[in-house]
Amino acid sequence: MASNKFVTLVTLLVVLLPTIAMATDYVVGGDSGWNTGVNYSAWAKDKMFHVGDALVFKYSSPPHNVFKVNGTGFKACVKPTGNDQPPLTSGNDRIELKTPGNKWYICATANHCDLGQKLVITVMDTAPASAPSSAVRGIIISGYQVFAAAVVGVFLAIAA
Repeated sequence: MASNKFVTLVTLLVVLLPTIAMATDYVVGGDSGWNTGVNYSAWAKDKMFHVGDALVFKYSSPPHNVFKVNGTGFKACVKPTGNDQPPLTSGNDRIELKTPGNKWYICATANHCDLGQKLVITVMDTAPASAPSSAVRGIIISGYQVFAAAVVGVFLAIAA
């Protein structure tokens, strides 16, 4: 009975580890962070965002903030009203991308959104089919392969 629990645990680890290891944190705006005067369309255009990745907004608070809005709010630079989601104001906000689709964010301070402090991205449902594009992802995958081989070796040794 204990070996069945062990096999179940190992199977879960082997299945879940690649998903966790493949997630990427994107610092919005790179070294410029979340500020006016940054072209967020240009920053985002060559990036592929996937479910499980996260956006990290780094900024001075005040004056900046982050509002998640819909497409209409994004185009009109209008923050949500009423009982909608409150703004993020920590200056180091991490938003996990949990669902696929378009995501819109603005800074609602004065005319910051009108000055371009807004971001739209499209989140993909699945991880890319091709090999990871960065060296870091390559190292993570290599580590995962070594881990999976070790788990299989341990399992075979126990089963023998």
